[in-house]
Amino acid sequence: MMFRHTVLAALCVAASSASAGELTARQGGSVDLGNFHGVVYYTEADDGYRVVTTMAAGEESLPVRFVATLTEGQAFVISVPGELPGAGQALEISRAQGKLVVAKVESTQ
Repeated sequence: MMFRHTVLAALCVAASSASAGELTARQGGSVDLGNFHGVVYYTEADDGYRVVTTMAAGEESLPVRFVATLTEGQAFVISVPGELPGAGQALEISRAQGKLVVAKVESTQ
């Protein structure tokens, strides 16, 4: 269990300090959605950008990894529900004009 936390901590340290914005290949960026914190990075593959997002809700929880391959014009959303009646939080990761963009968006609870 300690190894998992060490790996997640190392990824967070390796990530850039930007919490959103444009990323370049193999450059990590930190992300925050409520109690969930983590990193996102991508590598270029023959079939698109392979995007890896790893998040956890504190040191005691297991990290969750989301992996997607995006071609030009594609996007995906990771969301966390909020407490009623509050809105949740969402993160959109999109590929447009050869760039990968990470941005907080309105939650679609």
